This record gives sequence, structure tokens and C-alpha cells, in this order.
Amino acid sequence: MRLSAMGDVAMTVPVLRAFVQQNPAVKITVISRPFFKPFFDGIPNLDFFPFDEKHRHKGFLGLLRLYQDVKKLKFDAFADLHNVLRSKTMSLLFALSGKKHATVDKGREGKKELTRAENKIFKQLPTMFERHVKVFEKLGFSLDLSNPQFPEKASLSADVLEIIKNKNQKLIGIAPFAQYDSKVYPLDLMKAVITDLAQNQTNKILLFGGGKKEIEILDSLAKPFDNVINMAGKIKFQQELQLISNLDVMLSMDSGNAHIAAMLGVKVITLWGATHPYAGFLPFNQSLESALMADRNQYPKLPTSVYGNKTVEGYEDAMRTILPKEIVKKIEGSLK
Repeated sequence: MRLSAMGDVAMTVPVLRAFVQQNPAVKITVISRPFFKPFFDGIPNLDFFPFDEKHRHKGFLGLLRLYQDVKKLKFDAFADLHNVLRSKTMSLLFALSGKKHATVDKGREGKKELTRAENKIFKQLPTMFERHVKVFEKLGFSLDLSNPQFPEKASLSADVLEIIKNKNQKLIGIAPFAQYDSKVYPLDLMKAVITDLAQNQTNKILLFGGGKKEIEILDSLAKPFDNVINMAGKIKFQQELQLISNLDVMLSMDSGNAHIAAMLGVKVITLWGATHPYAGFLPFNQSLESALMADRNQYPKLPTSVYGNKTVEGYEDAMRTILPKEIVKKIEGSLK
């Protein structure tokens, strides 16, 4: 069970893909929001159970209905990969019925030590992927993530091909937004990155985002260049996943797009402001060298937040210490 958010659900995919490969006699059912079902398409021995938040499974009575609905599947163990009130309630109900159960340890104390302003303990914490593995180990299953396998690049539909008009160019995805401003690279600097990359006509830059305001910004970024295309609002979510699987590299904030690209086996360059990969959210199978971080010499309190939802006065410009030329160099290096 993992209900939200997009990036967190995407982070379960490589773990579950490895699990079914290494435990082929075991069947998994994923409980999550219907919107995330395409994440799990094509994984063998895996079914998807939609969590109906607005109607059938709404509120406490809805949670009891969810328990009854899932109970009918007659499974042997319950893995809580969320560790929130809903999932912990489900885990308790199944424990009372005698089922094996295990809940992910999010390491909240370690994250507090990493992000506090005073007496900060600046060290790498276990990744969320490692924490998920521990859940399955508690249930009696071994799991090794050291040799991951990824799906083949998806075939693109005719309408997507018509939009991107790729002429054997390198496909560079850029997702310049995040849920919180403290994780978003300044727009003027991102424009400089796009401008530099667009000078090379062997590059095709595809911009990703969503919502009216973001689409307007992406349109303005793409307009000056014939090899920069705003994909937001033009294709369906399933098509977007297929397109991302064909990218040569994705540039993303510490956000869901980074984890979606990583779960599909795409190289990911990530930018970090208030947050830091040491909290355990570096995208799957990516090296720390692929993460460009704000300068801690100038901003010693970084990271100031696990999720980017906390702001610190005077740290608004921390991400400006990541220079556009450094980003371009990193992207060009990954393309080689």
C-alpha cells in the first residue's frame, strides 16, 4: 500500500519490479490511487487495486470498506510502504486478523537531525529504496536491487511523434517545477540552461509540467527555439510516460518527474535547493554525481527541509549557486 505522492509511488516501482523478478512464485497487489496505475503496467505477477478516496473508501467507514475489499483478495501478507494513519490502520486491522504485516520505517528522527539548523548531523541516510527492501525482508523475502532491470523504451504513438518531430536528435527532458518553491531552480537561470542546450541542433528539448500557469511559463521558454517543445497539456499521462522512457536524459528538480524517469531507466540530473539527496530521495540507480546541490559553504544550514515545505529566511537564493554552465556540462557529459 502506497497512496501518494506521485514521486513516492514512483519510487516503489523499481523495488516491486525487482521483487517479482526475484520471487516469481509470489503475486503482488498494489493498493494506490487510480491515477498511478500506469506506473505498474507490464510488471508480471502484479495486480493493481484502486483506492477510491472520493467515494467508496472515503473517511473512516471507507477505510473499513477498503479493508473488507482487500480482505477478499485472500493474500498472505500486508506491506505498508506509506506509514501514515490510513496505511497503519489497515496494517493494524490485518494484524488483528492474523496476517503477516510490516511497515516502512521512514527514519523521521534521522531526517530531523539532517535538516535542523543547530547541531546538524550531515550524513547519508538509508534511501527509500533500501527502506522498502527492509519491509519485504521483515515479511520473509530476500531482495537485491544491485542489478536492476528496466522496461524497454516504449513505442510512441503517431500523434506524439508528430508533436516532437524528432530527427535523430538527442531527447533531453526538462521538468523545471516542483511542489514547493524552495526546490525550484530560478526561472531566469533555467532559461539560460535551455538557451545553451538549444544552440546545438542535435538536441531536442522537451519540457514537462502541468497546470495553466506552468503551461504558460513553458510556452514562453519554448517559443524562441524550433528544437524546444512544451509537452504539457498536449498528451495523455500514459503517453507522457512512454515519451519519458525514450529520453536520453532528464533534468529535474527534486520532484516526481525525476523518480518517474528513473523508474523507467532514464539518466536523471537533479537540482537540489532546500532539500538534499542525503535524506534518501536520490532517484533510483542514479549516482550522487548526477545531483547538483546548492553551495553549503554559502548556505551552511542546508538542507533545511526533507520535502522542501520549510523556508529559511535568507536562503531564498540558495539555488543560484548552481550555475547554468555546470548543469549544461553535466547534461552534455551524460549524453556522451
